[in-house]
Amino acid sequence: MLVFLIIGGVGIALLVVSLLLGEVLDGLFDGIGGDLFSGAALAGFLGVFGFAGALTLSLTDSVGLSILFGLLAGGVVGSLTGWATLKLREGGDEANVRTGDLVGSKASVVTAIPEGGYGEITLVVAGHITRLNARAPGPVRSGAAVTITAVLSATAVMVEADLPTNPYPYP
Repeated sequence: MLVFLIIGGVGIALLVVSLLLGEVLDGLFDGIGGDLFSGAALAGFLGVFGFAGALTLSLTDSVGLSILFGLLAGGVVGSLTGWATLKLREGGDEANVRTGDLVGSKASVVTAIPEGGYGEITLVVAGHITRLNARAPGPVRSGAAVTITAVLSATAVMVEADLPTNPYPYP
């Protein structure tokens, strides 16, 4: 039973190290199992294998059954942990909006942009309404459609008024 408890303790220690050092440990496992295999998945597997094996051994006195149950329980927890960490790594990037990524985006003028001054625009980015200060080469009226052409700072952009299209091109 002591061996199972030591393996479970190593799993817990590896989990703590994985939480503190983050992706440093995951770099060690890049060649094994692709993105699904991570330090947290290994820690989950070892911890559950050790403690489930020790529990099974105390209930049945069968080492073979303890190893089998530990492998099954550890495999399930390790797989779920690997899947969860993979999904966490894949997700969340679309919510991180960088002002530099907005060049070419369409927006609406909320506060008129005077010549040589700043106004305000709004646009929807990653599902969120974003309001930015805006400057234009010439005056732009409130409600006009504009395109972001450059980034001046984290909160200010340069815009250019969109030319209105005539829905009736023929007289």
